[in-house]
Amino acid sequence: MLNSIAPFRKTRRQRYTEKQKNSINIPVCLGIVNFTHDGNLAFLIRSAICFGISDIHVIGSIPSKTQLNSLSGSTYDWINLIQHKNPNDFLAWTRENKVKIISAELTKTSRKLCDYKFNFNNNLCIFTGHETTGVPTEILINSDVVEIDMPGPGFCLNTTQAANIVIYEATKQFLRG
Repeated sequence: MLNSIAPFRKTRRQRYTEKQKNSINIPVCLGIVNFTHDGNLAFLIRSAICFGISDIHVIGSIPSKTQLNSLSGSTYDWINLIQHKNPNDFLAWTRENKVKIISAELTKTSRKLCDYKFNFNNNLCIFTGHETTGVPTEILINSDVVEIDMPGPGFCLNTTQAANIVIYEATKQFLRG
């Protein structure tokens, strides 16, 4: 019984540092538009490190490290936050680095996520939009656009929840090879 309790005597930082020695990074980054609620970015930071994503590209401002660290469960130091001034600046970065964008958005032409096959031979960026304005049009027209199947009466997830589902699907496909 004592051995099952022992791991929880370590701080979260100690546990993450220890797990990092054997962790796997998936070849995907995240892209977002600055959120209205800083907690959304903080929750994505935590999800990103849990799924093995190293970089989050933020269009717009980035909250202070102090704000993000407390909201992300002290995981801020394991993620690279890369700031872009606007969607065109982000798109220039994707072209320069040959990055394929997969945007999570409800559109007339979006594909069902359950049918989408991630091609890990490309550099990939999963993109999620702002809570109220969604993914900017200039990014959508330069993306593969996917939507999450939602058989219930609701039709729109929180942007962080949507990102987590797309990240999970990409991770699942990557680990299956």
